[in-house]
Amino acid sequence: MSIFITGGGGFLGAELKRQLQAAGQNFLAPTSRECDLAREGSLGQFSKQQFTTIFHLAAWTQAGDFCLRHPGEQWIINQKMNTNILSWWQAHQSQAKLVFIGTSCAYAPGSNLVETDYMHGEPIESLYTYAMTKRMLFAGAKALEKQFGLKWFCAVPSTLYGPGYHTDGRQMHFIFDLMRKIIRGKEFGEPVILWGDGNQKREIVFVGDFVKTLLHLNDIRINDIVNIGAGEEFSIRTFAGLIAEIIGYDASQIQYDTSRYVGATSKCLAIEKLKSIMPDYQPRDLREGLESTIDWFYDTKAYLSA
Repeated sequence: MSIFITGGGGFLGAELKRQLQAAGQNFLAPTSRECDLAREGSLGQFSKQQFTTIFHLAAWTQAGDFCLRHPGEQWIINQKMNTNILSWWQAHQSQAKLVFIGTSCAYAPGSNLVETDYMHGEPIESLYTYAMTKRMLFAGAKALEKQFGLKWFCAVPSTLYGPGYHTDGRQMHFIFDLMRKIIRGKEFGEPVILWGDGNQKREIVFVGDFVKTLLHLNDIRINDIVNIGAGEEFSIRTFAGLIAEIIGYDASQIQYDTSRYVGATSKCLAIEKLKSIMPDYQPRDLREGLESTIDWFYDTKAYLSA
């Protein structure tokens, strides 16, 4: 088996490579310097090798208010990347199964966040462009299936967390940002100021569990979309309080800035379909997952990145 991976240098890609390597799988994961997916023809250098699976993880985005500040660029860059991977798949790797990542922000506010709603309604305005490029990727895979008989699988994750997150200056997803701020509050006495009133809710899933589930689903599902989440959400105040408790910080010192961007007020994936496919699916205990991620923050001193 030969596997091709885009986005292999990212948080999710690193964990996918780790698990594939542990399973003795062969894979090729070129860096963005070796293969600029936004440039037409960049994938041609890999056309002579025949792959059984293509994992398309790459996307041009960041956490926080990044999508608000770069909507036009997001549309152009992600559409180029997705079109180029779809074109290469159809023209040169039609024997391969394309496995790609959706996004929970593609679901319209107020929807049940069930897979049949993925293409229905309008995504939240602040994440609209990114969400629509993910929808177009899904539509493209289905179109190529219909005309050319190609095979694909789409996994939609809730926010991923765990050890190994990037610390290269990009904006962090909320759970890592909470950890960094609270750890710095304890270690350096800095004020801990979180965005919003803290009542907005989020769902997180441990990255190792996500990849393990993704690989299993890929083995048994064809031309399908499945949510992979924890099945429950918690408020930012709950996450912050638990992190503070784990590291020994006084949570009463945490401040909340209601003037800052908070995104959706609630976002929890429906995972009934996942549980029907995998009856034994059990998300990692939240405290256990947070403790291992906090340990990584301390071991690597990732919290030093302000």
